[in-house]
Amino acid sequence: MRFQLKWTAAAKDNGKLLREFLAERQISRRALTDIKFDGGHISVNGREENVRFPLKTGDEVAVLFPREVPSEGIVKERFPLSVVFEDEYLLVVEKPAGMSTIPSREHPTGSLANGLLGYYEENKIEATVHIVTRLDRDTSGLVLIAKHRHVHHLCSEMQKTNSISRAYEALAEGVLTSRSGVIEEPIGRKETSIIEREVRSDGQYACTHYKVIEKFSDFTRVALQLKTGRTHQIRVHMAHIGHPLLGDELYGGSSHVISRQALHCGRLSLPHPITKEPLHFERPLPEDMQSTIDRARIS
Repeated sequence: MRFQLKWTAAAKDNGKLLREFLAERQISRRALTDIKFDGGHISVNGREENVRFPLKTGDEVAVLFPREVPSEGIVKERFPLSVVFEDEYLLVVEKPAGMSTIPSREHPTGSLANGLLGYYEENKIEATVHIVTRLDRDTSGLVLIAKHRHVHHLCSEMQKTNSISRAYEALAEGVLTSRSGVIEEPIGRKETSIIEREVRSDGQYACTHYKVIEKFSDFTRVALQLKTGRTHQIRVHMAHIGHPLLGDELYGGSSHVISRQALHCGRLSLPHPITKEPLHFERPLPEDMQSTIDRARIS
């Protein structure tokens, strides 16, 4: 089914040009161009109209968006996805550690994006891949996905105002002395690596809030909230204060207890981009992180 949005013009919209009405609903100029030239259309009371059409109170406005074409560069694969929430606009899945969010040269298949295209094909969903919140390959947890380019655009605008909130748990090496704190340090790419990031004066502003949940003899369970979303932000910031994540060998963590960075996105909150209904999702720690905590409690 083609993606379509509908609205009813209110009294305050009387005399307003259709172009202004749609701009207020965050239909971008690019989207209008796509609608005009790529097979979509805009109608008022069932008749196709151009964007200069003046609205009257009670007019029914409908926007039919162009068909979405699945990304040809991504192989469709069918494998189980852990779906937490789904409606016609959004999908929330729980990504396991070891699964890339998108394909790479080293891992061209088996990514969440590969699985999404297979899921869409299997369920006859006309969509391509629009991942809103990415996670590193070895980070587990909740991922937000938009089912349409326009919904992705709305979510991207929400990210700019911090309307999409993600909360993480991590196991950090050593014992943190402060119960809570804020790490505000700019992050940039390390000159000697295409993957690794570091705190550097010419980097992008980055802010991480942390709070200690539980302390053990050689590591600390920490809750973290991101104000910004830089690549590897939590991993870089925690290493910068001398507490790299357990298992995070790239940033100085030891893998003798857990074989991947001990980081999990366990909570995701946002207002629905279309209905504005508040959405909140939670998922517990995965088995490898929980068993590491359990063993430490016993010892």
